[in-house]
Amino acid sequence: MPAFLSNKMHFRDLSEAEILALAISSEEDDGRIYRNFAARLQKDYPSTAAMFMDMAAEEDRHRQSLIALYRIRFGQSIPLIRRAHVAGFYDRKPEWLLDQLSLSRVREILSEMEYESRSFYEKAATRVTDAETRRLLGDLAAAEAGHEKRAGELAQLHLTDEALAEEDHHERRQFILTWVQPGLAGLMDGSVSTLAPIFAAAFATGDTWSTFLVGLAASVGAGISMGFTEAASDDGELSGRGSPVKRGIASGVMTTLGGLGHALPYLIPDFWTATTIAVVVVFIELWAIAWIQNRFMQTPFWRAALQVVLGGGLVLAAGILIGSG
Repeated sequence: MPAFLSNKMHFRDLSEAEILALAISSEEDDGRIYRNFAARLQKDYPSTAAMFMDMAAEEDRHRQSLIALYRIRFGQSIPLIRRAHVAGFYDRKPEWLLDQLSLSRVREILSEMEYESRSFYEKAATRVTDAETRRLLGDLAAAEAGHEKRAGELAQLHLTDEALAEEDHHERRQFILTWVQPGLAGLMDGSVSTLAPIFAAAFATGDTWSTFLVGLAASVGAGISMGFTEAASDDGELSGRGSPVKRGIASGVMTTLGGLGHALPYLIPDFWTATTIAVVVVFIELWAIAWIQNRFMQTPFWRAALQVVLGGGLVLAAGILIGSG
């Protein structure tokens, strides 16, 4: 929204006192964000949490220096001016987004926050004509550059190769437990369990539209059932498998997709064309499941192939025999 249509202040209209007050509140906010990250990461990623705590301490020291300077120049009363009050000022990502970010992205946020602050003050300094205001903005830009360098030093101190490897391993394991395992279980269930009803309906009726409706109903129904079952089976607190909502979504969506894969070909009016394509899709699905098991679950490929492809083939054959009988 253009600044003249909002109630936000223009940076060019801020006094030196207000610019300093803005810097103080920004340091306070950044320190709070760092501590929030550290608290959430402490249990699983202590090295990264320690880095964020040290950066929070850096923000506190700079905030105290800014407050001392403000009191000397402008007195004891510091106006409350935040980034959100100034048009064109950079915004920080909401803290609750942490749960949706990868660990590597969370680490990057630390240096990005300091870089954004430095860039803002450098650009702002070029837009003012008052010598004292320009000096003040230059000092703030230099301080933020120091923060950015310090962030890199702290990363080297806390994030050793061993610590990074351990935390990355934990993150990968958590990803597998929360998304891959439930999703794989759902994909297997949707791909295999819907084979019999879909192909039984196909060979019993010879009607592609009816077969598609049976496949759609079976896939969606199985997805809803698997999603709720996964979410209700374990709250993740003791097992460490993560959010039941995320696991339920992964399981439900992949179950539905697994069934729809060989139901969608029956939108083709010609029966044998649709059936041929559906069989090819089934073949691809089953081998894909075997590959996923090998890639993420470390299951020997040929054992996974034997379990999935042979089992799926038997279910497919059962459906065709029942429908043809």
